[in-house]
Amino acid sequence: MTYDLIKPLLFRLEAEKAHCLVEFSLRTLNILLPGALSFLAHRYIVNDESLKQNLLGLQFYNPIGLAGGFDKNATMIKPLSALGFGFLEFGTFTPKAQKGNEKPRLFRLSRQESLQNAMGFNNQGSDKITSRLSQIYPFVLPLGANIGKNALSEEALEDYLYLLRNFKDLCDYFTINISSPNTKNLRDLQNAEFLSTLLEEALKITSKPILIKIAPDMKIKYALELCENAINKGAKGFIIANTSTDYSLLDNQRTFGGISGKLITQKNGIFFEKLAKELFGKAILIASGGVDSAEIAYERIKKGANLVQIYTALVFKGPSLIKTINEKLSLLLKEDGFVNICEAVGADLK
Repeated sequence: MTYDLIKPLLFRLEAEKAHCLVEFSLRTLNILLPGALSFLAHRYIVNDESLKQNLLGLQFYNPIGLAGGFDKNATMIKPLSALGFGFLEFGTFTPKAQKGNEKPRLFRLSRQESLQNAMGFNNQGSDKITSRLSQIYPFVLPLGANIGKNALSEEALEDYLYLLRNFKDLCDYFTINISSPNTKNLRDLQNAEFLSTLLEEALKITSKPILIKIAPDMKIKYALELCENAINKGAKGFIIANTSTDYSLLDNQRTFGGISGKLITQKNGIFFEKLAKELFGKAILIASGGVDSAEIAYERIKKGANLVQIYTALVFKGPSLIKTINEKLSLLLKEDGFVNICEAVGADLK
C-alpha cells in the first residue's frame, strides 16, 4: 500500500494521534511481519558511493537524516533505518519523563505543507530510553542523541550534563537543544555564558561530538557570535535551524509553538546561508527546516551543508521521499561533474 492511499486516512485523525499510529505501526511491523524491514530496506535504501561521507569519524551512507522530534523515545530506530536515512536523531528527551504541554499541541497546516507544534519535550525519560538503546547500540547508522532540560527544572546545566553522562556510550553524537520555543525560557540558554560552561563541562564527560541546534529567529550577528564562541569551546557543529516563531508567516490566530515545513523553507534557507558564509570549514553544518526536495537539499549542500535533516516533509510526502531525494542528489552531482558529495559541499562558497 502506498503512502498516497494511507495519507487521507491518517489526515482524518488529529495530527498527534496520527503520529502515534505511525509510531505503533513501525514498532510492531517487524514483529507482526518477519522480514518486513528487509523488504523496506530493499525498496528504499539507495547505495551510491557518490553520497557517502566520513564526518566526525563516522560513516554516513547518504546526507539525509531524520531531525529530532519524530522519534522522541528511540522506539523506531530499526524501522526508520530501513527507510533509507543516512543518520538518525532521537529525542528531544529529558532526564525525567514528562508529559509535555497541554493538548492539542500539534497542528497540520495542510495547504502550506507545514506543521505548528507546541509539544514541550514530551518523552518517557532517560531511564527507559537508556534501556532501549542498550539493546541496539552500536548501530548500523550514526545515531544522534538530541537532549533537553526538564520543563520544571531550575538546574538546566545539570540536566544536560546528566544526559551526557548517561548516553555517552549509547550514541555517536549529541545535539544540545536550547532552541525549542516550547519549553519556557529554553531559548534564553542561547547565550555564550551558558554554552561556554556547558561545553567546558561536557568535554570532561565525553569525547563524542557535540552539536548545537539553534533557532532561526536569532539576529545573524548574535547567532554568529554564539557559534564562534561555541567552536572555541569545543562544539563540533551546528544544526541550522530549529522551528520558527515568526507567526507573521501564518494565516491562523495561533501565536504559540514552532512552525516547520514549507512555510520556513525560505526563512531557514536565508538564515543558513548567512551563517554558513562565516562558519563553513570551521564546523560541521547540518541544514534543517523546510527541506522537502533534492533541489532544496542540494542548494543547501552547495551553500555549506555537510548534511541535511528532514521531518515535516515526511508527513506530507511519505517515506519514499528519502529515496527520491537521494536518487536525485546522485543525478545532480553527476550533472555538475562531482564524483562525491564532499566536492559539492560549499561549492558556492569556494
